[in-house]
Amino acid sequence: MFFNRDEAANMLAERLKSYKGKNPLILAIPRGAVPMAKIIAEALGGTYDVVLVRKLRAPLYPEFAIGSVDESGWTYIADYATSAGADSEYIEYEKQSQMDVIKKRRAQYTPIRPPIDPAGRIIIVIDDGLATGATMISALHGLRNRKPAKLICAVPVSPPDTLKKIAELADEVICLETPNDFQAVGQFYVHFPQVEDDEVIEILQG
Repeated sequence: MFFNRDEAANMLAERLKSYKGKNPLILAIPRGAVPMAKIIAEALGGTYDVVLVRKLRAPLYPEFAIGSVDESGWTYIADYATSAGADSEYIEYEKQSQMDVIKKRRAQYTPIRPPIDPAGRIIIVIDDGLATGATMISALHGLRNRKPAKLICAVPVSPPDTLKKIAELADEVICLETPNDFQAVGQFYVHFPQVEDDEVIEILQG
């Protein structure tokens, strides 16, 4: 469906061209979306940064999200978390574990400046794709509390049911593809390498 993240970013930028010249703030969910944020920001004449959120992992299936947590500590718990084996004690442990990762990443990614303030800005939150949508839910919730002028979610691919949940939290949702047969984000890219912290740091300092 997409050759790589660069192609997906350029396609999203085309769909977002109505915001060109309005100084939008493109916020990427690390790590995969960070290179995409730079491409979109340059195409639209905006700025870019990261929004730090982490998924809460299912006890026996770490790739499966049972919820998410944002930088403030606000937590989203999916309604299926208990059936996935996550009791309250596990969730609290996993939340603290992921908060530690968030704090570490903030120290790594923007050590000499604070996060860019989203207040009063057109905010476009991007990821390289949604599966459960857990991290996007936390990102949008946290940013809404920061009083943006407009809050937009833009992703290349998402299952339809996830997109319905996201639509309740954003002023606008842009998604290029909504396949019903959805296993993982990576299945919709020909080339989908992991983005490492060093690349993220270099982009954010650029």
